[in-house]
Amino acid sequence: MSEQQWILVSTEEPPKWFLELVKQHIPTSKGNFAAQLLWQRGIKDKTQLENHINPESYQSASPFEFGQEMHLAVERLKQAQSSNEKVVIWGDFDADGITSTAVLWDGLGQFIPNTCLNYYIPNRLSESHGLNISGIEKLKQQGCQLIVTCDTGSTNVDEIIYANSLDIDIIITDHHTLLSERPPVTAIINPRNLPESHQLFHLSGVAVAYKLVEALYISFPQIPQQPLEDLLDLVAVGLIADLVKLSGDCRYLAQLGIGQLQKDFKKSPAARRRPGVGRLLELCQKNGDRPTDISFGLGPRINAVSRIQGDASFCVELLTSTDHQRVCELAEITELANTRRKSLQKDVARHVEQKLSQMDLSTTSVIVLADPQWAVGVLGLVAGQVAQDTGRPTVLLSTEIVEGVEGVDKKDISPRPPIPPSPNPPIPSPPLLARGSARSVNSVDLYQLVKAQEHLLHRFGGHPFAAGLSIPVENIPLFTEAINQQLRQITGGAIPTPKIEADLIVNVADLGKELFLELKLLEPCGMGNPVPKLLIENCWFENSWHRNQQDSRGQKIQYIKTEFDIRDDSTKNRFPGIWWGHYKDELPPQKCDCIVELDYNTFKKRYEIRLIAVRPAKNVINQVYSSLSSILDWRNLSPNNYPSFSDSTLILEECPTRWDDLRVWVRRSFHKQQPLALAWSETNPQPPEEIWFTLVGIAKYLCRTNQPVTRVKLLEKLSISTQTLHLGFQALKSLGYIIKSQDNYLIFTHEANINTTEQAKLAIKKFIAAIREEEFQKHYFDKVPLSIINHQLIVERE
Repeated sequence: MSEQQWILVSTEEPPKWFLELVKQHIPTSKGNFAAQLLWQRGIKDKTQLENHINPESYQSASPFEFGQEMHLAVERLKQAQSSNEKVVIWGDFDADGITSTAVLWDGLGQFIPNTCLNYYIPNRLSESHGLNISGIEKLKQQGCQLIVTCDTGSTNVDEIIYANSLDIDIIITDHHTLLSERPPVTAIINPRNLPESHQLFHLSGVAVAYKLVEALYISFPQIPQQPLEDLLDLVAVGLIADLVKLSGDCRYLAQLGIGQLQKDFKKSPAARRRPGVGRLLELCQKNGDRPTDISFGLGPRINAVSRIQGDASFCVELLTSTDHQRVCELAEITELANTRRKSLQKDVARHVEQKLSQMDLSTTSVIVLADPQWAVGVLGLVAGQVAQDTGRPTVLLSTEIVEGVEGVDKKDISPRPPIPPSPNPPIPSPPLLARGSARSVNSVDLYQLVKAQEHLLHRFGGHPFAAGLSIPVENIPLFTEAINQQLRQITGGAIPTPKIEADLIVNVADLGKELFLELKLLEPCGMGNPVPKLLIENCWFENSWHRNQQDSRGQKIQYIKTEFDIRDDSTKNRFPGIWWGHYKDELPPQKCDCIVELDYNTFKKRYEIRLIAVRPAKNVINQVYSSLSSILDWRNLSPNNYPSFSDSTLILEECPTRWDDLRVWVRRSFHKQQPLALAWSETNPQPPEEIWFTLVGIAKYLCRTNQPVTRVKLLEKLSISTQTLHLGFQALKSLGYIIKSQDNYLIFTHEANINTTEQAKLAIKKFIAAIREEEFQKHYFDKVPLSIINHQLIVERE
């Protein structure tokens, strides 16, 4: 991947009068770091500072700033209440949508009896975001007369028209992109209708839902039995978990909500208003007083349910029920779903990294990758990480999709323009659709980028930072070429460079409680006000170790965390830290620079850093390549003949097939500070045709016995690479085999073959050709002189 460009945001010092203002809020600290950060982020007078830090100083906007639309919504809900009409909340399955639904369930429940109120959460895997026809039909059969959407619905014109034809009225509460014309609804409450400078403009779905409930409380103050403030903890969870700018009322509501969250968590489990939220916080070892308790704790767990199971309806019950035993059961299910999500995410990320290693990123502006084995539910998470690592917008698609799936994997579904019917149109078979997610980086407007290719898509939707799409599989190559060309035109052909920004330069002596309290003045952090990133130069690591994470049942999962102590010359003291998703061997052994975030671990009751990025210090950046002389040639030696110092040597016994494979081992050798021994032996390769017959035999056996198998087992049995195994799977599919991924296993089944003989022959031929290429490469690496290996690695570095 491309090397990240490190950027220091600013070194501008704030004036002394501003520093004195800041110190009034943190009298036990010097205030320099907080003042510098606040000044950098546009907080430059006393009023702005008071509004930013103290929510009691901020004047929030009235819900009736939404104008006539809010009045229409309140009037229609009053009518429903007076007539005992059946009202259904149509929510969404991500954290913003679930909390929006929960806010309306609790909030509207103060005005509408539970016998007349229900909610509907679409299934992520079979329906996805937005209104859909089949769901509306189900609600009609249940007697629904009014749908109130939350976090969705603004662009579902066809579905709204269909609901109207069934005499179902619709009130939309949403925050996603609007169409040019108002949809035919009773009311649409969407902050995108307001000027961008308005303090409500950046509201997320849950905050818009809250504003609707607030309008009801203002209009009919004699009806509700519970205070409006009881909803603020849910509002904070949805706001911080979603991609919205935390400014204006967003920041105000999040500040109040975090206070509510912490206040409720401090109570005994039996006394909590939301025991389900409390139990989730316990499971993720948080106490609810920090925004990171949501962004790293509650949010990912709520999101994980639909990513893994599809149906996340029970999450509303988890957030709103007071049945302690029931919500504890639901919290455990949610925690296990998050465990599976981590494992699936890591598996997909590994496969994506393999595909990236075969791409020429120097000619790629937008990364578009597809694979039939990828789980749709985690593609957005992996795409976000790839975008950050490469500095390029990233689209990941799962191509193992059946026709007839409603919706896509994001919001604001934009239907394609209708095509006039011919007098006698043939009945075409639906195209196979791939479904996936896209994530942006470097301020690229992803929504507009994808929208420019909508003629190639089935459906799509989203916002500037994230989008979802479904696309006919046959259109993926055209889409890839077109979206790359589009971004090149926008950027003038410049190839993006991955960037990471640091806000402050600190040293290890600065780390601790005093700095933490200064940084806490900026919370809650989010878009537009990110968590401060600290640059530490010329530091080093000690006492590093890693381990697999464990789930709530104590079982290990495929997710690594490295713990370490960091040191520099500013103090004799060490400072603890963690590095998520990385092994200790990836920490440089020499002096380095790193970018970190400072946090407080409530479980261990200690301050610690979270490592974000690390690089060798400038004066040692090429040391790894100066150590190439430590590569030893032990090829074709039996282990009994290894030299006596083999115990202290890193031994590579599997012959590589690419220079990239060898380069990974060279880096590992450097990080471990051990010599690398090339110790593979020449083998008599099995003929490619026999490997094909072996694969077919394994597939037949697995179909007959219904046994699952891991990808690793197949690779060991066949002695081929992951990329070649993928071609083998394509060949098997051409013969009618179906290969599905379930957890970390593959399930083989068989159905009637629909492919032509020529298609099958071509797929088998590709697989056999890939095996031959691998064998050629292995033969090359078996014979290539060590001097050429050293020369090749040095030349590539230079």
